[in-house]
Amino acid sequence: MHRGSPLPTFGIEEEFLLLDTETGRPAPRAAEVLGDIPAVEGDATSTFKTEFARFQLESNTPVCRTAAEAREHLLAARRALVAAADRRKLRLVSTGYSPLGIPNPVPITDTPRYRRIVDHFGQLLDSHTTTGCHVHVGMPDLATSLVVSNHLRPHLPALLALTANSPFYDGRDTGHASWRTVVWSRLPSAGPPPMHRNPASYQRAVNALLASGAALDHAMVYWFARPAPHLSTLEVRVADAVATAEEVLLLALLVRALAAAALHDIAEDRPAPELPDEHLRLATWRAAHDGLEGQGLDVTGELRPARSLLDETVKAALPALDASGDTRLVTDLLDRVLRDGSGAHRQRLAHARHNDIADVIALLAEQTRATPPR
Repeated sequence: MHRGSPLPTFGIEEEFLLLDTETGRPAPRAAEVLGDIPAVEGDATSTFKTEFARFQLESNTPVCRTAAEAREHLLAARRALVAAADRRKLRLVSTGYSPLGIPNPVPITDTPRYRRIVDHFGQLLDSHTTTGCHVHVGMPDLATSLVVSNHLRPHLPALLALTANSPFYDGRDTGHASWRTVVWSRLPSAGPPPMHRNPASYQRAVNALLASGAALDHAMVYWFARPAPHLSTLEVRVADAVATAEEVLLLALLVRALAAAALHDIAEDRPAPELPDEHLRLATWRAAHDGLEGQGLDVTGELRPARSLLDETVKAALPALDASGDTRLVTDLLDRVLRDGSGAHRQRLAHARHNDIADVIALLAEQTRATPPR
C-alpha cells in the first residue's frame, strides 16, 4: 500500500443520552430536542433521529473521504445537539450506559418494530438502552465485506478497550470498563462476528437467528462487525459511545485503515487469521472488563497489557494511515488518550474526587460539548 492508494469511504453513527440537568437521570425528551434542531439544506450534513428509548438520540455523518471532512461533521453534529439540549435545559452525554440507571418501565419510542421487540424480548429490552458508536466503511460487495470482517475480528477487542466508556451503572462502579458491552451481549444475536467463508455461509447464520427468534429482522443481527448491504458498507459496532469527538475520529480512522489493510491483504491473497469464536468472545469480555488500563487476551490466549495489544492494532493500520496521510493525526490523538486515560478511566478519576456520581455526569457533559482547538 502506498500514498495515493484509494482508501474506502467511511461514515460514523454516534448515539447519545439525554439526562435531566437536576437529577442526572435519563430524560425521555428526544423528540423535543430533535424538533429544536434547525433544518439544513443540502446533502453534506449530518442527520439526526430518535432511537429505541425516548432518552436516546443518534447522529449520522454523510459519507466521508478524509479525516478533515469527518471531523467537521462530528463537531457540527455535537454542537447542534448540545445547543438543542441546552434550550430544553437538558444534558447531552456520550457514554455507553446511563450512570444512574434507566427508568422502569423503559419509555420506548412508539413504533411497531420497537413494540415487537418489547413484546418478544421482555426484560432484555434493557439491552437496547445502551449507546454505541458505529463506523461504516464502504465495500464493493457483500462477499468482500465478509472477508474484511474476518480480517478485522482479531482487532475488535483492542478497539473496544480503546473506547470503553461505561464503568458506572445505578450510581455504582460495575467493575467493568464497558458495562454496555456486558448488557448488550445478553441479546442472543449480539457479540463477536463469526467467520464467514462466503455469502451463503453468512446467509445461513442470519437465517438461523431469524428462524430461532433470536433476531426479529436483519437489523437485529447485532454482531460487533456486520455487513450493511443496504448501505454497501461493513459496520463496525464494537465501541461504546465515545467521550469526545476527537476520540470518535481516532476510532473511525483506525477502523477505516484496518479495513483498507484487509482489502490489501485480500488482493495479495493473504488469508484472515483463524481465530476461534470462543476465544474472540473471551477476548472481548476481557476488553470490556479491563479496558485500556488493564490486561487483554492476545491471539494465543495469553494475558498481556491491553496497550500492547492496541499497539499491534495500530501497527496493522499504519500502511493505510500512511497512504491517507493520517499517521501523524492518529498518533497525536492516540498519545492524548494514552496520556489522559480512556473514557472509563477518566470517569473513575472524576468519581474518586468526591465519591459523587454527579461529578461523573458533569465530566460526561463537558466532554460531549467540548470543541478541541484546531
